[in-house]
Amino acid sequence: MTATGDRSLPPGPLRTAGRRQARERALELLYEADMKQVAPSTVVAALGAPPLHFTVDLVSGVEAHATEIDGLLRRLARTWALERMPALDRAVLRLATYELGWRPDVPTEAVIAEAVELAGAFSTDESARFVNGVLARAAEELGRPLGRAPAGSRPGR
Repeated sequence: MTATGDRSLPPGPLRTAGRRQARERALELLYEADMKQVAPSTVVAALGAPPLHFTVDLVSGVEAHATEIDGLLRRLARTWALERMPALDRAVLRLATYELGWRPDVPTEAVIAEAVELAGAFSTDESARFVNGVLARAAEELGRPLGRAPAGSRPGR
């Protein structure tokens, strides 16, 4: 960390692990904001120590594009109303949809694989499959080509 408080990640192998941790922390913050029914920036502002720069970028991006993200998810989730989804699924989908729509520097497969992993680790047994399906449709609609299915996923599911 520099004197200005910037906790940017160095290039190389730490960057991948750091981004994974940043996504997990962003998920926690988005989930907390959803549960408290406050803006994600309110949750970030209340932290004692600033999170990684990438975490703040993710949370801020989700907040800035919430209307577009939620509109897209409402259309793509088909049989699930956004408000009736498990809160963690909703947070994972918002986070990954932000990356798919507004972070072209992150490969599509990486976004979906990370989201599926987060859903599988922190939400219900069916969440990983659900998240994978919604995000595959989101990637297609957002013009983000899928080279291959994320590890551990099943095509067409």
